[in-house]
Amino acid sequence: MKICVFGAGAIGGYMGVKLAQAGADVSLVARGPHLAAMKSNGLKLIEEGGEETVVSVTASDNPADLGVQDYIIVTLKAHSVPPIVDKMKPLIGPNTTIVSGVNGVPWWYFHKIGGEHEGTRLESVDPGNAQWDGFGPDRVLGCVVYPAAEVIEPGVVKHIEGNRFSLGEPDGSKSERAVALSQALSSAGLKAPVRPRLRDEIWVKLWGNLSFNPISALTHATLDVLCTDPGTRAVAKGMMLEAQEIAEALGVKFPIDVERRIDGGAAVGAHRTSMLQDLDQGRPMEIDALVGSVQELGRVVGVPTPTIDTVLALVQLRARTAGLYS
Repeated sequence: MKICVFGAGAIGGYMGVKLAQAGADVSLVARGPHLAAMKSNGLKLIEEGGEETVVSVTASDNPADLGVQDYIIVTLKAHSVPPIVDKMKPLIGPNTTIVSGVNGVPWWYFHKIGGEHEGTRLESVDPGNAQWDGFGPDRVLGCVVYPAAEVIEPGVVKHIEGNRFSLGEPDGSKSERAVALSQALSSAGLKAPVRPRLRDEIWVKLWGNLSFNPISALTHATLDVLCTDPGTRAVAKGMMLEAQEIAEALGVKFPIDVERRIDGGAAVGAHRTSMLQDLDQGRPMEIDALVGSVQELGRVVGVPTPTIDTVLALVQLRARTAGLYS
């Protein structure tokens, strides 16, 4: 089984080290100083308890160097994927599975969902249908990524917490390809359950990303603060209730309520969200996949989103003034 991790930053690097340690035939696509450090010194992982591991990895910024893969695990930011669909083509053969480990509403959301919205395309996460037409939705295997990690210097990934990567077919089946990847990830010490209702998990994670990320970028507050301050907690709750109405209109079932989800965010502590980190470090901000997509879904199902609309407008302008959003 040949596995390529495309976007071997924090999460991709963590996954790559664990797979390499387990003896998997894994390759990584990365770029810049991070790639150079991996090639020169190997990829170092500092685990949650402080244990350090260095592995030699096959890595390149040119997918043509790596050949056709059985699985391509995409761990890029959502907005980074549509422009590089053509660049990924050398990795794709007739039986290649694209594992979509990207935050937010996935581009394939309405593939095999059934009902009146079957086949609906989402411009906010797949402009011009680049992925739908370039990959084809039948190739996709969904993945909800739970670990937290960061690249603390080129070639060095620090694992903060979590080791679960939930997998799921768009139609909810327990396919051979899903089970095979689950077993490979499990052999690497990662939790990889195959879920029949992956969209439910997508929404529980998105609930927090939709609200906590833009609010933190606007206020520069950490999770413990924005989830307990009465004003920002109320804004987050308003966004989440709108999102819940949209999701339930699409058949999603939430295993917890809004208050518990916000309390869970507060319990993470003084964490700076990924969107706030991107703003601070001058990187493009993941606004469309986390917030704009939910607004678009509201339009699809006819649910108004006044709180989401307001916060989206504010964070878009904040990002544009920083030169991090177009």
